[in-house]
Amino acid sequence: MSADDVLGSPLAFSGQRLDWRDLPRAVRSRIAELAGAQVTAEISANTGFSPGFAAVLELADGRGVFVKAVSPEQNPASPDLARAEIRVAAALPPEVPAPKMLWSDDDGEWVLLGFEVVHGRAPESPWRPADLELALDALAVLADAEPLPGHQLPSTDVTLAAEFTGWRQLHAAAPEIRREAAEQAGELGGWAWENLEQLVRWEQDSPRVSVGGALVHGDLRADNMLIDHEHAKIALVDWPHASVGAPWLDLAFMLPSVSMQGGGDPQDLFWSQPVTDGLPVDHLRAALAGMSGRLAYGSLQPAPRGIPNLRRFQRAQAEAALSWLRELA
Repeated sequence: MSADDVLGSPLAFSGQRLDWRDLPRAVRSRIAELAGAQVTAEISANTGFSPGFAAVLELADGRGVFVKAVSPEQNPASPDLARAEIRVAAALPPEVPAPKMLWSDDDGEWVLLGFEVVHGRAPESPWRPADLELALDALAVLADAEPLPGHQLPSTDVTLAAEFTGWRQLHAAAPEIRREAAEQAGELGGWAWENLEQLVRWEQDSPRVSVGGALVHGDLRADNMLIDHEHAKIALVDWPHASVGAPWLDLAFMLPSVSMQGGGDPQDLFWSQPVTDGLPVDHLRAALAGMSGRLAYGSLQPAPRGIPNLRRFQRAQAEAALSWLRELA
């Protein structure tokens, strides 16, 4: 699967969503109770990889609320991600462009989250310059933000030490798995295997370069943004992976997906932003090595329950990250 294949795919940002009537009656009743009014209509979210229920609910009193509802049945990891998002919501400072969490509930099986409704659309694919400008402006605000006092967010370096191990896992993998990875990545896969030892060393350095005090979203892509051009605003959504680290990380981690979806050269875009002033190239190289390894290794795994399109998207994003990384080698 190439970047071009994913670029125009309507399924690129889709998990298996539940409709309102798919939710158990007790869950629907609890949502209405938390929202403070009966539900009269739903508008399902059509982007994002997370399975479960995600929709704007219209209420009998004229208000609206964006609701997520997940249980282990949709995906075993989904409830813990929703719980993480509850913790993150309490840590977001007011200057960060993110929807406000209105309420949450957790009965041990179903985790429910209610947010203010944000009006907008995901960036178009390929990226439009106006969309990208708003996204980069939002990242500049995020780079200057710190979580609120008393937060419970992890340090990015600790998170990445556990997650950025893909090249080491592929280095230790059976030959047939390594061949499959190389074949799927084409020319870039050949370059990766020729430089695997170096990729492992760069990957090992990624936690060190990620240390910092800024709020890091950790998963910014087009499907985690809503753009309102009428009011020149953007909202960054889906925050379960947030942490505290280097202020340039979100920019570095987002740009491979932007490149993959026709948004421009990540090298030029990255170094044009003020947050990168004075950043050593080896810091960027280490972060991209860690990211690309995680994506490359993850793309070879079986599709997680309820997220059938994730692996091909990871494969295309790994290809874009590797292409950029090769420029820095």
